[in-house]
Amino acid sequence: HTLTLKEDRTVWAWGNNYYGQLGDGTTTSNNSPVQVTGLTGVKAVAAGMLHSVALNEDGTVWAWGENYYGQLGDGTTVNETSPVQVAGLTGVKAVATGDYHTLALKEDGTVWAWGDNYCGQLGDGTTAEKSSPVQVIDLTGVKAIYAGAYYTLALKEDETLWAGGSNY
Repeated sequence: HTLTLKEDRTVWAWGNNYYGQLGDGTTTSNNSPVQVTGLTGVKAVAAGMLHSVALNEDGTVWAWGENYYGQLGDGTTVNETSPVQVAGLTGVKAVATGDYHTLALKEDGTVWAWGDNYCGQLGDGTTAEKSSPVQVIDLTGVKAIYAGAYYTLALKEDETLWAGGSNY
């Protein structure tokens, strides 16, 4: 599936929608863009394998779609066809999605992660899935994030690059 952010700060999506990753309240796939319901004032979007994420201008994060590993961050593992707010997370300036995990970079330079953690990609020292955000341990001063299939990258203010997760 594909997401786009329009100049009016609304989000539009098209493609496969089996898990509700288009965010239009249905599981009907679309070859043409449909508007994600209930979202305005969005400043960034990210598309995972089967889930979607939006960062609002107020620093809150919203997610929808497949939630088997808790990658929506709402404290559940229930799929959602419309956006739900990520639990307890504010002050976010960037988001990224891997296949089944999600990352948020907060204004204070800390990184938060949730979802699949099979390869340790959440950076919390475990391999347990998390359905709510957890802080990546011992990582501060971050200015950019990237989420790959089963790994996470963070670029710090000092220009060093930090990685966690799969190393295949």
